[in-house]
Amino acid sequence: MIAGHFGLAAGVKGRQPQVPLWALMLATVWLDIVFAPLLAAGVESFDTVPGTSGGYGNAIIHADYTHSLVGALVLAALFGLVAARPWGRQAGVVLGAVVFSHWLLDLIVHRADLPILPGNAGDLPRLGFGLWKVPAASILVELALVVAGAWLYWRAAVQTAPADTRRPNLLGLLVLGAGVVTLAVDALVA
Repeated sequence: MIAGHFGLAAGVKGRQPQVPLWALMLATVWLDIVFAPLLAAGVESFDTVPGTSGGYGNAIIHADYTHSLVGALVLAALFGLVAARPWGRQAGVVLGAVVFSHWLLDLIVHRADLPILPGNAGDLPRLGFGLWKVPAASILVELALVVAGAWLYWRAAVQTAPADTRRPNLLGLLVLGAGVVTLAVDALVA
């Protein structure tokens, strides 16, 4: 879902031009960035789904801190608070929401492996709608996010460009192409 997360960030940039694009891209994968050192330390982990060879959507992720509902909310709030210092309250709220959007998108595609409380405290049911079980559908949803995000970003760029430069933007087409290639590579690795 990496390409889908970036597609959402590009779409937000189209609606919130005052927020730096690099900050939106960082925010959209912040949960995974925090996950990486916890994975390396053995605090969080992932397993291949039995009967598969791994790949796109074929993992059960034990990200019991970074990808718990409460953990994601805390990480989103902290990111938003830090971002509000240089860019203001509105940008902080937007960036915090983009961090949390990662969890919402993961909820759609993940198997039921997202805990509610950090460390799966209380052994509550895990959440996830499991769209990854249907690779073609999950790829279509991700592609839709990439295309919609690239289109919103391109449209905003054209509208804010000087009138004499408003024409089809090669950079926008390259961004869309890069998203599609990333999605294709994800699908081929599966």
